[in-house]
Amino acid sequence: MPNIYEAIMADHEEHRALLERIAATSGDSEERREAWESFYYDVKSHAAAEEETFYSKLISKTWGQDAARHSVHEHQQLDDLLEELNEMDMSQGAWLEKFKKLREEYEHHIDEEEDEVFSRAKEVIDASEIEGYGRRFLSRKDEERKLVDKKVADSLED
Repeated sequence: MPNIYEAIMADHEEHRALLERIAATSGDSEERREAWESFYYDVKSHAAAEEETFYSKLISKTWGQDAARHSVHEHQQLDDLLEELNEMDMSQGAWLEKFKKLREEYEHHIDEEEDEVFSRAKEVIDASEIEGYGRRFLSRKDEERKLVDKKVADSLED
């Protein structure tokens, strides 16, 4: 079972690969749609699970609150871009331009998380707890995956 850092980084590597795969496609192709759907659902479930299991621990310390809040704010901005892209026509140039923005912002976010947030988290999460956090993260991510469509529908009602 991966620890919390390994679990999050494994997702990040998968997301980087999916971003690369999407960027290598063109138009409204089956390959682009499949890669986009994988990316969309995985990032949304990853972000929710991360907030609930990882960032919640950082917020327990005053010096961790800013890092966690910043990351959650970036999640919201990325979520907005995900939803915009999900509603756009993939065959249009505007979709590709917005995708490039999403990719740049997402890669910045995960690099910052791995470089800065992890180092703060290691001051809060004891080494003896990291495997338990990894289990909770993966379990929560599985639950969140089932809730993505419901959460999107609920947010559209607001």
